[in-house]
Amino acid sequence: MEVKITTENFESYKNGELPLVVDLWATWCGPCRMLAPIISELANDYDGKIVVGKCDVEENDDIAMEFGVRNIPTILFFKGGQLVDKFVGAASRDKIEEKFKALLG
Repeated sequence: MEVKITTENFESYKNGELPLVVDLWATWCGPCRMLAPIISELANDYDGKIVVGKCDVEENDDIAMEFGVRNIPTILFFKGGQLVDKFVGAASRDKIEEKFKALLG
């Protein structure tokens, strides 16, 4: 299950017990729309192990600025409240799932 990441709830998810994956996207972004079903599938597959959130950069540009995001889609990976990995652009499910597995490793 995906959660909606906003400026108001970001810190609590980032510092939560489970690792956090944040998909930074925008409604006008074609590659973001291509990536969305993959992120949704992975959110379901890793439910209870990783929190997966969607963050609209149009509504929460401060989060994008904090992490120097210049291109979307960008996926941020957090563990223990710290940014541990970052992926920019669209990719196959296999490539993104490798990052999910590494986050749990």
